Amino acid sequence: MTKALSDAQLEALGVEQLEAEVRHHNRLYWDLNQPEISDYDYDRLVRRLQAVAPDSVVLQQMGPTDAGRTGAAVTHSAPMLSLDKCYDDDDLHSWAAKFEGDVVVTPKMDGIACSLRYQRGVLVQAATRGSGALGDDITANARTIQDIPSRLPHDSGPEVRGEVYMRLSVFKTFSEQFSNPRNLTAGAIKHKVSDRCREYKLSFAAYDLLGTDAATEEDKFQRLEQMGFPRMERKVVDRQQLRQAYEHFAAARDSLDFEIDGVVFKTNLLSEQERLGATAHHPRFGMAYKFQGDSSATTLRDVEWSVSRSGVITPVALVEPVTLSGAEVGRVSLHNAGFLHKLELYGRPPGAKVMVTRRGGVIPHVEFVVEQAPKGVPGDPITFPERCPSCDGPVLQDGDFLYCKDPENCRAARIGAIAHYCTVLDIQGFGDKLLAQAYDAGILRTVQDLYRLDVDELVELERVGKKSAGNLVQQVEDHRELDLATFLRALGIDELGRHVATILQEQYETIDRVRKVTADELAAIHTIGDIIARKVVSGLEERAELIDALLQHVTLARPGAAKTAAAATGEEGTLAGKSFVFTGKLLAFERKEGQKRVLAHGGEAPSGVTKTLDFLVVGDGAEGRESSKLKKAKKYVSEGASIKIISESDFLQMIGDR
Repeated sequence: MTKALSDAQLEALGVEQLEAEVRHHNRLYWDLNQPEISDYDYDRLVRRLQAVAPDSVVLQQMGPTDAGRTGAAVTHSAPMLSLDKCYDDDDLHSWAAKFEGDVVVTPKMDGIACSLRYQRGVLVQAATRGSGALGDDITANARTIQDIPSRLPHDSGPEVRGEVYMRLSVFKTFSEQFSNPRNLTAGAIKHKVSDRCREYKLSFAAYDLLGTDAATEEDKFQRLEQMGFPRMERKVVDRQQLRQAYEHFAAARDSLDFEIDGVVFKTNLLSEQERLGATAHHPRFGMAYKFQGDSSATTLRDVEWSVSRSGVITPVALVEPVTLSGAEVGRVSLHNAGFLHKLELYGRPPGAKVMVTRRGGVIPHVEFVVEQAPKGVPGDPITFPERCPSCDGPVLQDGDFLYCKDPENCRAARIGAIAHYCTVLDIQGFGDKLLAQAYDAGILRTVQDLYRLDVDELVELERVGKKSAGNLVQQVEDHRELDLATFLRALGIDELGRHVATILQEQYETIDRVRKVTADELAAIHTIGDIIARKVVSGLEERAELIDALLQHVTLARPGAAKTAAAATGEEGTLAGKSFVFTGKLLAFERKEGQKRVLAHGGEAPSGVTKTLDFLVVGDGAEGRESSKLKKAKKYVSEGASIKIISESDFLQMIGDR
């Protein structure tokens, strides 16, 4: 599958790009049965589009299109609605607080939903879910599935709904030809020749029964079994046992003979289901707790402690290597120190069997303990460090978190702060190993030291030649002019991410005005609130010396400068609404002069290449070797970005300067 977008990449997408991404992946999943990303990452795209453009027409067009239809259209007797989704316990418990009674819990099978209609006990029609209102007729193929009775043991006319799927043991025969069982199932159930469909040995799991006088979900499941449908694995639990039920099915994931992509929770009492009703999209009495990525059970070998740029000391699980989302994982996040207590790992020796998940194909973490370490397992019990593992200084504990008491003088925290600054500004070449070497050599102890580096110092480091050193110095030089939002994010202040930094830039425009803002004033701005405001304001105060030091080396472009210059001539500006980044050797002017010309013509001049960039200008003096910015722009273009790569001469023509 295509690599998932990071949170930063997702936030950088504009509305049109988000809509294009959702349309693209919707078509791949529903019409072509060839998804490129996981369900979780598709849901992230949809949630982002809902947040920035809740009225987007694309949100009303999700699901299969007419282009994906293969059989005659079938109108469902009642809409086959999708289940609402959640990805954490808080949302699950919030949902469960809205009704009374027990909950029926089942695995969420990753297959093709369909309905079966019976008349006088005989199967007369089968249809896919399709759009929810209209499905495709698959009656002939459904009759080839052994799990679907062609005749019921009594003369009745119910409608049964469930999931057509392929067992993993069957899929082994086809694994060299097809990517996954779900895609193969989608193609097989719509095959024009029913005998060919029979060859795929599909299975069926019934999960709903319409037109019944049953009082509970459990009653319906029992009646389905009496009709001859295979038993659906399930649990009936009270609302205090939801997490345990989720962990039961998640832990069983590797041992099941079919793929599941989550766990389904439904209100057991049908009277409560009727009271709760449904939206146009989903019933309010059900919830699908989706897995956040590829998961697998493995063994905990040990716990290490890592120090972040803010001084937080975080546990890292060392596990038996396991492959998740195509990558081998041996180090896994444990979130925070308190999480060890929650998992009941604190005070026990390593050896527990843990469930590891790779969220969004990016961050691997321990989700829960499948089985504690057997008694008598050798090894020291897992406890909190008494001294900082980086600087050996004292440790503070505040709730679930451990802190190095003196992060300003802690090696790991200092290196982390410099790495964060380089990442936000897109200063390339300063990897972890190089930063550690430079720190230990005493030439890079603070963020502002970046702007004092010279080639002679860098060549003294291991595996750094004169050319490499020159490139590193040039990378820093190319990032001396920044926009305010980027500068604020680079400071590493808690809660001062892209969203808040953009608001500060738009609202206050200059660093001086930002530094004078009060917590009350900031909290009054929509989407910020008291907690974020206090953290941002205190963070700015704590970093006052760092800000003063950096302002000796960088220039902050005022966002309104371009508009002011254009307004002076009474024109909007020929480059209004467009962003430009320069790379390579420029012949007509220096890079800073080029940025000033962009601003003067109403455009924007960000510091680095992102997916939302409009133009990358390549200097006419470039000697054929591709710069890192040019390589990155080409990579983004290959992934669907609309960046235009133009020459210096093209740029001069755009602004009418030959």
